[in-house]
Amino acid sequence: MTTKACDVAVVGGGPAGLLAALLAARSGAVTVLVAPPPPADTRTTALIGGSVEILKAARVWDALASEAAPLKSLRIADAGRRLFRAPEALFHAEELGLEAFGWNVANARLTALLTEALRAEPNAEIVPQAAAASRPGEDAVEIEAADGTPITARLAIAADGRRSLMREAAGVTLKSRRAPQEALAFSVSHTREHDFVSTELHYEEGPFTLVPLPGKRSSLVWACQPERAERLAGLSPEELGRAATEAAGRLLGPMTVEGRVGRFPIEIGSALRLAANRTLLVGEAAHVLPPIGAQGLNLGFRDAAAAGKVVARSIAEGRDPGGDASLRAYARARSADVWSRTAATDLLNRSLLTEFAPLHAARGLGLAAISRVGPLRRFVMREGLLGGPQF
Repeated sequence: MTTKACDVAVVGGGPAGLLAALLAARSGAVTVLVAPPPPADTRTTALIGGSVEILKAARVWDALASEAAPLKSLRIADAGRRLFRAPEALFHAEELGLEAFGWNVANARLTALLTEALRAEPNAEIVPQAAAASRPGEDAVEIEAADGTPITARLAIAADGRRSLMREAAGVTLKSRRAPQEALAFSVSHTREHDFVSTELHYEEGPFTLVPLPGKRSSLVWACQPERAERLAGLSPEELGRAATEAAGRLLGPMTVEGRVGRFPIEIGSALRLAANRTLLVGEAAHVLPPIGAQGLNLGFRDAAAAGKVVARSIAEGRDPGGDASLRAYARARSADVWSRTAATDLLNRSLLTEFAPLHAARGLGLAAISRVGPLRRFVMREGLLGGPQF
């Protein structure tokens, strides 16, 4: 079987991997994406933290914009029964002169558009197989696809998820912990208008998050203890809709479950290195986060954009894209963002689960200050610490 030789091989066909492959190909690098066709995905993603600007630069956003719902406001509220409860806080994009903090889009549509754009690139090729093996060497990374297709690349981009084969082959450890939570993800229709307000209700078991979709519809991510997640997942659609309606405090009126209900464990952590042995880590190969503040995929998009810039610079300067200079540049560009966001999201999630009352009081005072002190409020929104945009 003939070996496919390329500048960049991207392993993993989720949105972050597709975006990394698209940007690499457009930089002039001969690029191969190694990924099987994506499974059916009924989830949505709130694109924030510069992700929309990244998709605009990649010339993908225009085809997606008409199907996206804007997040014009963000509401955070304690919904538990503890003694110390944070006051409800409501943040508006117009305070920063923005139309919206971000936009909620269907994952399946986002993946389809990125795949379509990648197929149109003359420098790109898709091998519709999972990677079965990876062997980083001094001059190249040798990858074997599941059907036996051999690929050699000067640079490998690992976008193959939290159980990344590529990360392990590069000798990088993901330091993570399993949270005592699981999450249910599904879409609902409701009788009241959401007014494009994204709502995150904080319960003792984790966040209950409603993100606007077009019309009187929202996507819902419900984090709770595994035992409760199992019970909820076993309910009929009608019973689950009633349970979600009550958990939301009837904020949007009666809810009706739409489509498939996803259920997944919550894990938190990050790789100890983001680049090693001719391999860059992006998306969940580099970090796994709980569903708080919509940080996960948006962090992965910033990884992909940084990887694209590193590849573009190396190609323009005639350098090896998998050389030490490129690996160091990527690590410098991404380390602070990845590790600080992981730590901050982990801390917030822990603060919801703990029974330590002084921490609840401190969290409530902090959110009150953010909500009421103008300069602090705008700083937090601008830096994306509540899931808003990042400049």
